[in-house]
Parts: sequence; C-alpha cells; structure tokens
Amino acid sequence: MLMVHTGGCIHKFTPLKIANVSQLVNAIGYPSSPSISCNEGLQHKCFFAIQGLGRLRSHILSPDTLTKRWLCQSQDRVSSDDEYRSSTNIAISLFKRYRNVIDRGGIDNLKEFIRAGVNAYALGCTDEGLRKELTSIRESGVEIEAMENYGGSTSLKSRILSEEVDECILWLSIIFITILCTPQPTIVRWSNSPPVSEDILLQWKGFCAIIAKAYYIRGMAWLPVKPLQLEQMAVAGYAEEPSVVASRMRLVFSTLEVVSPQWPRA
Repeated sequence: MLMVHTGGCIHKFTPLKIANVSQLVNAIGYPSSPSISCNEGLQHKCFFAIQGLGRLRSHILSPDTLTKRWLCQSQDRVSSDDEYRSSTNIAISLFKRYRNVIDRGGIDNLKEFIRAGVNAYALGCTDEGLRKELTSIRESGVEIEAMENYGGSTSLKSRILSEEVDECILWLSIIFITILCTPQPTIVRWSNSPPVSEDILLQWKGFCAIIAKAYYIRGMAWLPVKPLQLEQMAVAGYAEEPSVVASRMRLVFSTLEVVSPQWPRA
C-alpha cells in the first residue's frame, strides 16, 4: 500500500530565462513525496488524484476538504502495463499519443495524451529526460508504429522528426506546469526533481495560471485569446497566432478537466 502525505503546500516558481516556442497544430514547490527517480517511480503503477474546489491563492487545504480517488494502471492489460516499464517506453507511448492527436484530432485523443502525461508526471519523469529519450530514438533511426485505430491493428510506421520531438515535449511541459498551477496537490509525484526545465517554467507558468484561475475561481471553460497573447508578449516579447494560442489554451483546460473535474460528467 502506498502511504501519501496530502498536507497542503505552496507551489513556488523561480524567474529564469525564456525559451523559444514552436508552432502548435490546431488539432486540438511540488507535493511532498519520497525521493524516487523516474525509473524507480515506475514501480508504483497507482497514484492519488485529489479532487476538490479551491482558489489559487489558497495556501493550505485540510485533507478533509479533498476527495481522494485511486487512478491505477489496469494490471490485466499487458500492453498498457508495458508502456510504463521504462522511461523509454513512456516516451514512446507519449509520442504515439501525440502523433495520434495530430493525425486524427478529437478531444478524446487529446485527453488520452494528457492522461499519459499525468502518469509520466506522477512517476517522476521530467520534460528534458523524456526529450533525451525521444531524441535518442530519432537519432537511432528507429521507426515508431502508429497507434491502433478503432478498426484494428495498423502497420504504419515512420521516423521521428526533430520538430515533432520539440512540440511533443512542449505539450508535455504545459501539462506538467498546469498540474503545478492547481490549488492543491492534485497529483502526487514520486520524485523531488522539478518536472520541467526552468526556462520553460518561466515562459509558461503565467499562461497556465491565468487559465487555471478562470477555471477554478470563475468556473470558465474558455477564455478570450487576447489576454493570453498579451501574457506571451510580456514574457517572450511576441505572441503566437490566435489559432495556436487557442489550441494551447484547450490543452490547459483539458488537463484541468482530467486532473480536477469541477462539473458533473455529461
């Protein structure tokens, strides 16, 4: 049994330098925990998801105000279980889901990628660690098989492009930062190492925090693009196209819906 301390905590961010932003296709601090590396964390197939309402400015929430539920990897699905046996498998699983969103679109496919990202966060993986795994695979020339479609298996394979690595990891970084912007420790992380690099944290924390505030405090599921573009201008000195910003916003809102749903499911 995993014993998890769910006491409140404050997520702190350190101002650092800015990183470049790659283009997004229109397809779409930390909790106290044992010091465990990503590979060691792979032994823990289950993790807490703590749901509950609250404001971003809240510092400490009593455990009594939080609703706990287990999110576990199914032990009777060998293929799914294999995806979490190593950091390389995690990177491949994430990339296949990323490419699935790009190729097929759809909110269900997006949320499947998000859930895989949440698992990677909980298991102690970092954005740069997974970037190195994907870069190594790309440089080796190994082809990645596409995910199965609803009609059955597929034999489609293709090599990983460097642009795909950058964008996939950026999506993952945004998911990780969104988790850090929740008002309580929604996901327990089995590592004390920061999940994202410092420059990416500085670049995207304000963007994600604006959306999280609208989600938790104002009960919103969408925002005008302009305030987010202004945030990008203030941090990076330029803003992305409205359609790209809207896609990134959808990624943040969808992550919040996965880790901390606020409304009854339809």
